[in-house]
Amino acid sequence: MSGGDSEASAGSTATDPDTAAHEHLGFSRWWLIVAAAGSMGVVSPYQYVWSSIEGPLARDLGIALPALGLVFTLFVIFQAGSQFPVGWWRDRHGPRNLTAIAAVLAGGGYIGITYATTVWHLYALYSLGAIGVGIVYTVAVNTALKWFPDRRGLTTGVGTMAFAGGAALFVPFVRANAAVDEYSRVLRLMGILIFGVVLLTAVLLRDPPTNWVEDTTELNEPSPDQPSTTNHQYTWRETARTWQFWLMYAMFVAVSGAGLMVTAKVISFAQAMSLTENTATLSATVLPIAAGIGRLVMGDLSDRFDRRYIMAVSFVLCGIGVGSLVIAAQAGSTVLFVGSVVLATFFWSPQYTLFPSLVGEYYGEAHSSSNYALLYSGKMWGGIFGGAVAGWLVTVTSWTFAFGIGAVLAIGAGVSALALQTPTNQPVRPAGSAVNPSEEQK
Repeated sequence: MSGGDSEASAGSTATDPDTAAHEHLGFSRWWLIVAAAGSMGVVSPYQYVWSSIEGPLARDLGIALPALGLVFTLFVIFQAGSQFPVGWWRDRHGPRNLTAIAAVLAGGGYIGITYATTVWHLYALYSLGAIGVGIVYTVAVNTALKWFPDRRGLTTGVGTMAFAGGAALFVPFVRANAAVDEYSRVLRLMGILIFGVVLLTAVLLRDPPTNWVEDTTELNEPSPDQPSTTNHQYTWRETARTWQFWLMYAMFVAVSGAGLMVTAKVISFAQAMSLTENTATLSATVLPIAAGIGRLVMGDLSDRFDRRYIMAVSFVLCGIGVGSLVIAAQAGSTVLFVGSVVLATFFWSPQYTLFPSLVGEYYGEAHSSSNYALLYSGKMWGGIFGGAVAGWLVTVTSWTFAFGIGAVLAIGAGVSALALQTPTNQPVRPAGSAVNPSEEQK
């Protein structure tokens, strides 16, 4: 890591990560997680509040609601697609400048959409904001991976929980103002908040120096319930040559598709099935809460037990939840419908905790930003399914068929997790050591 935002590259004499981090930072490493989680929370409306603001935006622009269907798909593509170049840069130059850019993009995007006069303005502004969200996301997740090799599951869970759960603070407020002329002012205030919090985060964040803990061997020793972890620091090209990566990529696409379909379509689905407005609002509110708690709980469990088994259980239960949404909607039951939303999202969202933790275990921390960003690009394809493809399936078939496909995808991802195993280790390259540029760039 040659980051300009890192501390001096001298190693530490401490073997305890908390002590070593305090030596380099001058404060507890947990404050980095607090800052990362705060920035994740404020940018979360881009993903989780869209279904609540698309109606008022369509009304103000005088266009049909389906014309905005591409906005969410573009958000997923740009948010996920930006992460590989962002991760590659961050591994070399640190998080500060990138995070400052994210403050401008994500904050400016929300402010800008209130002045949009055509649908193309929305496409452009929301996509620019999505790049900012992508920067915040990869910086936050990999701050946890780099500073907490001993608590990957829990700390990535905290950050990704904030990305999901933070939206719960915005949804009721936005929906309460969605039917009045004041909603544009609300969105501008949210944009200012996003800018301020993310900019403050940029001031605080930094990456650890080379060999910041004297001996990380014990940190990489698996618990009795965990498979062995790698000592080799894989570059992204080496990572892409392993079959484990491509199996994880397929799993990521599948479970993303199922979960993002629920996220993007839950309100439309409830309304199409003639459920009450309160059911739709309650579903939109509990969705990010369930997603946030699921990431924290399952992430912590994955630190204690084999992550593959936690993945398998989580994704299979997600699939069951997606399938049960159809049954609940057909029964017209608010309790069952909201319960199914909770079940599906609680067990879908841990993918954003479990996958980065597994990438850190399998491929090392030195290039974790670019390695996980490469995997995270699968969210683009999941978003296309959850947005455009799911909408098309509903049009040409039915809600039942579309959600049934989503359930099968999630269950298939869960079963596939059982086949994962640690890649064969190559000669050891210590975390943070230099990489031959030709090895990484050719």
